[in-house]
Amino acid sequence: MTKNRLEAFSDGVIAIIITIMVLELHAPQSDSLSELRAIAPQFGSYVLSFAFLGIYWSNHHHMLQAISKVNGKVLWANLHLLFWLSLVPFGTAWMGTTGYAKTPVAVYGCILLAAAIAYTILVRALVSLHGRNSSFARALGSDFKGLLSRILYAVSIPLAFVHPAIACAIFVIVAVMWLIPDRRFERALTKD
Repeated sequence: MTKNRLEAFSDGVIAIIITIMVLELHAPQSDSLSELRAIAPQFGSYVLSFAFLGIYWSNHHHMLQAISKVNGKVLWANLHLLFWLSLVPFGTAWMGTTGYAKTPVAVYGCILLAAAIAYTILVRALVSLHGRNSSFARALGSDFKGLLSRILYAVSIPLAFVHPAIACAIFVIVAVMWLIPDRRFERALTKD
């Protein structure tokens, strides 16, 4: 399989995940603002999850532009990532419909942590395939934001049981941290 097929497949899966998420949003039954306020938790969890999926899609795209080949290990690591991302609509819906209750927020944190770990496994599979001295590995660097994200997700899970708003604030912090564009791979591509 070429990296182009891997990228196209991943793009399709992420597009379907976003579509499933938006189909879970149900419009109010009347034109009342109070009914619109009633679905605010679902809309908020949708916006957060859309941001996370967009971040994964963007970083996945940039990362695949910096590689030249894939192998079976990379394919399975990519499927592993897509598995966890496919659970985002479930976590989003549960968290939103329960008004950010403790257990759904903790489960959402677990999904985000598992996706972040899966992304790290994919990155390591790509470094293993291309070599530690490859332009891909050099562009990746220490991946401080990735490590910090995993730590913050891990901390958010028990904090969800203390107060779900703290865990949600951590989710927002991680999203904002990644919304600042990560230009490592773009810089590596322009150098090569």
